[in-house]
Amino acid sequence: MFTVRIVTPRGLYRELETSILNVVTTEGQMGILKNHMPIVAVLNISMLTTEEKDGRHRYAISGGTLHFLDNLATILTDAVERSDEIDIERAQRAKERAETRLKATSEDADFKRAQIALQRAINRINIAK
Repeated sequence: MFTVRIVTPRGLYRELETSILNVVTTEGQMGILKNHMPIVAVLNISMLTTEEKDGRHRYAISGGTLHFLDNLATILTDAVERSDEIDIERAQRAKERAETRLKATSEDADFKRAQIALQRAINRINIAK
């Protein structure tokens, strides 16, 4: 087992012990075990999974960074929710709003923000199921 700290702009979200941490980086999917070599990676909007003493847990993250050193994984992300914390109706409404914005917008910055919002909403919906 090793320690995972998940930190958001609001502070420490959760500190947990896990036997494996699965993340999706900009380079692809990665599994981290105890005594993994030191690494810094950029995380995509995706699902993060852990194998804790009480079972497997899935988290929706909005991208971020991963730092692993001396059996401590620190994840910095703007937003995170465990699968049982996700309000699927709220996520569905966010998805619909993002899809509407994508159809209506023509400016690059607004389009990109709408794409990211859509990715986050779809990620949350998939993880909550």
